[in-house]
Amino acid sequence: MINTDYKFGEVHTLANQVEAALDKVQFHGIFSNENGGVVLVAFKAGQKLDTHTAPAEVMVNVIEGEIEFTMLDKPHTLKAGEFLLMGADVAHSVKAKADSKLMLIKIKA
Repeated sequence: MINTDYKFGEVHTLANQVEAALDKVQFHGIFSNENGGVVLVAFKAGQKLDTHTAPAEVMVNVIEGEIEFTMLDKPHTLKAGEFLLMGADVAHSVKAKADSKLMLIKIKA
């Protein structure tokens, strides 16, 4: 079963679904099920997510802005329109170099 507040067949503007806030990184789920899902993340410049892991394969797609995505102690700079793939249970962190929005696609094997 899919969990979502959206109706299938409706058109939405992706970047408008989540807005950055000064107090913390913002998350907005688009849909999810037992195999993964899609989440939007919004950062103000300088905000970060400390090192953590995810129990799924992940596609990190930058919608707006620029981030530094550090995976296995190697930093990668990603700009709007670029993406990175990451395996499950890989240590990583994220820092926004500018106000940024990401789409995370998570798939559990």
